[in-house]
Amino acid sequence: MGVNIMSNEKSTVSFSKKYGLLFAILAMLVIFLLPTPTDLTTAGHRMLGILIFAIVVWITEAVSYPVSAAIIATLMILCLGMSPNPQAPAKLLGTSKAVGMSFGGITSNGAVLVGAALFLAAAMMHTGLDRRIALFILSKVGAKTNRILAGMIFVGFILAFFVPSTTARVGCIVPIVLGIISAFKMKKDSRFAALLMVATIQAASIWNIGIKTAAAQNMVALGFIEKQLGATISWAEWFIAAAPYAIIMSVILYFVCLKMLPPETMEVAGGDETVRKERAALGPMKPSEKKLMVISLALLFFWVTEKTLHPFDTTTSTVIAVTLMLLPGIGIMNWKEAQSHISWGTLILFGVGISMGSALLSTKAAAWLANQLTDVFGLAGLSVFIVFAILALFLIIVHLGFASATAVASSMIPIMIAVLQGLGNDALNIVGITMILQFAVSFGFILPVNSPQGILAFSTETFSAKDCIKVGLPLTIIGYLLMIIFAQTYWHVLGIF
Repeated sequence: MGVNIMSNEKSTVSFSKKYGLLFAILAMLVIFLLPTPTDLTTAGHRMLGILIFAIVVWITEAVSYPVSAAIIATLMILCLGMSPNPQAPAKLLGTSKAVGMSFGGITSNGAVLVGAALFLAAAMMHTGLDRRIALFILSKVGAKTNRILAGMIFVGFILAFFVPSTTARVGCIVPIVLGIISAFKMKKDSRFAALLMVATIQAASIWNIGIKTAAAQNMVALGFIEKQLGATISWAEWFIAAAPYAIIMSVILYFVCLKMLPPETMEVAGGDETVRKERAALGPMKPSEKKLMVISLALLFFWVTEKTLHPFDTTTSTVIAVTLMLLPGIGIMNWKEAQSHISWGTLILFGVGISMGSALLSTKAAAWLANQLTDVFGLAGLSVFIVFAILALFLIIVHLGFASATAVASSMIPIMIAVLQGLGNDALNIVGITMILQFAVSFGFILPVNSPQGILAFSTETFSAKDCIKVGLPLTIIGYLLMIIFAQTYWHVLGIF
């Protein structure tokens, strides 16, 4: 059965990659050829076509994400530049202004924070501090399989504070898991192997929700909140709202994993010795690791105390930390060492994604789409709680077609903001509800292809798509229901609902 699933996936991916770009172009042209709605500007109409193009390209993965960002930016420059200026319809907007709209997101606070976070992740990988932290935690849990599982989930939690890149975190843990599987003389296709690897990627996704700086997609939502709503959410405010939810989900993950992927044995002989040898191989902490640990703890302190003990926002304190790491004399890493670990494509995708979302909002395309969604789902007149429940479910279902939460946030969060604004409720906490809806964007639990970290772990061949679904489907259902409960209780007390 597992072979058939993988074979079908490969053929599907191959077909979509081969023809995805063609489908995307055709879909965009169809939108362009349709009459422009009377309540929508020409620029907004063209942005709808570009949005459809982006969604098809991202779902099919016809081209890499950085290449898709370059194509989207070019389309925006050409299509918006040759559109009537919404403020002066008798004149064209002009390509110079369109360039600013296409790349404006790269200069946003969120993009700067993502760039700085990538350098932090690079420092962790370069020094090996992330691996040392993970092995230290595992050395304390023992050799029982359920304790190892709890240890892996706890590793995901701790690293989320210090490594602001989901792929980097999972990339650090995957070799450790493979080493444990090998040392325990377990087969790569054993349930024990599947249990640890699936738990690793699911824990990473859960703590993308719990910690503001844990994932790039959170910065997308925060970028829209800052640009369109004129508000900021501090690290502590996000943590207070999200951490209790993530903690409960981590406990649920533990029990769901043991229930759906029960290991062959309750204890693995030699487990403690394996971790001890791995730690011994690292040797004593290097000066660069000690310096990075001090900087990371100081940065965490500045994140937590933002808006209370000092005036520096998350982006400013992170940039300062990165600058310190690169300064001569401190010696954590130099530019050449750093750039080899940086995913520049992620930064480009992030910046252009913010630009596309902002253009959807500024050209009123997002508002027009929001009106259509409101009519289709009958949102007008419904309570805020019901609207949230429908929108959160919509985002979770939409995510099934994407391999990047950043892409989901870039294309959907502007529409969510427009829907909430269109409800016409002055008492509505649009900033808070947008933040909670962003939590749903991180629900990449069901399929391994729903997240870069899932794809990375899936390539190890330690688990099948069926294994991921067995854990991810109940986790998604429980996670959604828990969001509903939190909206009625804890988040209501916080004043979000």
